[in-house]
Amino acid sequence: MSDQVAHFIGGAPVAEGPLFPVHDPVTGAVVRQVHEADRATVDRAVRAARAALPAWAGLSVAERAQWMRRLADAIEERFEDLVAAEIADTGKSITQTRTLDIPRGAANFRSFAEIAAQRPDSAFHLPGVLSYTVPKPLGVVAVIVPWNLPFLLMTWKLGPALVAGNTVVVKPSENTPGSAAVLAEIAAGIGLPPGVLNVIHGYGGSSAGQFLVEHDGVDAVTFTGESRTGSTIMKSVADRVKPISFELGGKNAGLVFADADLDAAVEGCVRSVFTNGGQVCLCTERLYVERPVFEDFTARLAERARALVFGRPQDENTTMMPMISAEHRDKVLSYYDLAKADGAKVWAGGGVPSFGDDRDSGYYVEPTVLTGLPAGSRVNREEIFGPVCHIAPFDTEAEAVALANDSEYGLAATLWTTGLDRAHRVARQLEAGLVWVNTWYLRDLRTPFGGVGLSGIGREGGVHSLDFYSEPTTITIKLGEADG
Repeated sequence: MSDQVAHFIGGAPVAEGPLFPVHDPVTGAVVRQVHEADRATVDRAVRAARAALPAWAGLSVAERAQWMRRLADAIEERFEDLVAAEIADTGKSITQTRTLDIPRGAANFRSFAEIAAQRPDSAFHLPGVLSYTVPKPLGVVAVIVPWNLPFLLMTWKLGPALVAGNTVVVKPSENTPGSAAVLAEIAAGIGLPPGVLNVIHGYGGSSAGQFLVEHDGVDAVTFTGESRTGSTIMKSVADRVKPISFELGGKNAGLVFADADLDAAVEGCVRSVFTNGGQVCLCTERLYVERPVFEDFTARLAERARALVFGRPQDENTTMMPMISAEHRDKVLSYYDLAKADGAKVWAGGGVPSFGDDRDSGYYVEPTVLTGLPAGSRVNREEIFGPVCHIAPFDTEAEAVALANDSEYGLAATLWTTGLDRAHRVARQLEAGLVWVNTWYLRDLRTPFGGVGLSGIGREGGVHSLDFYSEPTTITIKLGEADG
C-alpha cells in the first residue's frame, strides 16, 4: 500500500481531494497522507455502487457466496500487508492483530457466505393458498467503520451486506484508513465487479461521513461508533426513513460473586478491561464485587494492571497499546483527573507512562483501577473508552443486579460465579444485549450482537445481519381448483 491513500471507486483508485495526515499512535509521527472526499467524490462513489447493483443483485446467493470465499482467500494471501496496515494506524500489538483482527476479517466473509448459502426459504400453505417470502437487497448501503477494530468491524458489515446482494460505499475512520485501502486492492485483484465495493476517505461532520449518510442514493446506513454520532446519523436519515443498524457505545458492567473462581475472574477482567487499550465497545468499565472478596480481587486486578507491558507493537510480549489519537488520550486523562478530584482511590495507573524514547510523543495512558466513587459520578456514568475500571462492593444479588442495570447503556455484561442457578437467574435480569458467564468476548458469529438504550438499534450476526441487509417481499398465490 502506498503512503498516499486514494479512494476506491468503481473498481479503480481515485486520488482526488486535499490530503490529511494519519499519525502513528506509538510515536505521534505521520505515517501516511490520505485524500479527503468532497460531495462530488462521494456522489461518484454512490453512483458507481448504484450502477453495479442490478448485476450484483442478479447473481444467485451461491455465486455471491463464492465471491465472499475468494475475498477470504485473498485476505489470507495479503495477511502480512493487512497486519502492517493495522499496526501502523492503531499501534496495537502484532500478537492481537495476527490472532484476532485479520483472521476474524477472513472468517467474517466465510461465515456469512455459509450462513447465506444455507439460509432456508419461508413458505406457508393453507387450503388453496401458497405464500412464500423472497429476500431482496436493500440497495446501496453506507458502511461507517470505527477506528478501534477497523478491519474486523468493516468485514463484519461487508460480509452480510455483499452476500445479501447489496453494493456498498465504505467510509473508514480518518484515523485508520489503511486496512480498508488494502481490502480495496484485494477486491480489485480478485476481479470483484467494479462498483460493488467502494471506499471513500475523510472525516465525519461536514466531510465524507456526513455527505455519505445524507446522499439520496444511499438506501441504508450501518454504523459502529459512539452514541452521539449515531444520534446525528439518525437525524440525518429520519426524513427519508432509511433503515439503520447501529452498534454504539457501552458502559459495561461486570459482576464478581464471592463463589467465583477468583483466579479466572481476575484474568478474565484483565482482558475485559484492558484489551485493545480498553478501546472496545464491549470492555468492562464498571466492576461490582461481592464484599467478602472485594479487597482481594481489587488488589489482584491492580497488580495485574501494573504488570501489563508497554512494548513496541512488533514485540510479541506487548500487552498494552496507545490510545488512537492525542485527542482521545486527553479525553481519557480528563476522566482520570475527574476521578481524583472526586476522591477516588487509585489502585493502579492514573497517569501517563514515561519511556525515555520516541514513545513519549505517542498517545499512551496507564491502565487504571479506581475505587471509592459514588454510582452517580461521571466516571461511572459516561463511556470513557480507555484502559480503566471502577470497582465497587455489593452485598446481595439484588443489589448487584440493580447496580449493573443502573446505566443508560446496555451492550454487554460479564458475570463470574460457580453457581449454575445464579448464573442463569442473574444473566436473565441484566439489561444488556450480550451476557458472558465466566468468560468474555467469546463469540459465535451466528448469534445476535447488539445492545439496548444508548448502545444501539438492531442486531447483527448470523441471519440477523442478513435480515437487516434484506427487504422481504411476501408473494401470495391463490391456487386453482384441482380437476375432478
